[in-house]
Amino acid sequence: MDKIILKDMQFYGFHGLFPEENKLGQRFHIDLELFLDLSRAGRTDDMHASIDYGQVFSHVQQIVEGEAKHLIEAVAETIASELFKSFELLEACRVKVIKPDPPIPGHYESVAVEIYRERGK
Repeated sequence: MDKIILKDMQFYGFHGLFPEENKLGQRFHIDLELFLDLSRAGRTDDMHASIDYGQVFSHVQQIVEGEAKHLIEAVAETIASELFKSFELLEACRVKVIKPDPPIPGHYESVAVEIYRERGK
């Protein structure tokens, strides 16, 4: 299936279980894969046959920089749900929420969750 990819969108939000996360905030990186049929858009060069990347970015930004959630799993689920509500051509999506600086001891690059959702399932 065809897909649109938005990689490494970066935002600042206040999601997390710990009080310092909710007070100080931290960086979040989001990767998206949006699955839809792009053949008509490719043949006609018509934006109405695709999904506007700028609108997608704005929706994700509002969620990540908006109301705090305890879990990045909830952030991912909210993003997927909002995308399905907003873009009727979207058939499925993969959402990856990356937390590069979680407040846990140790050496690692980041922690992340990734979900895959299909419309109507």
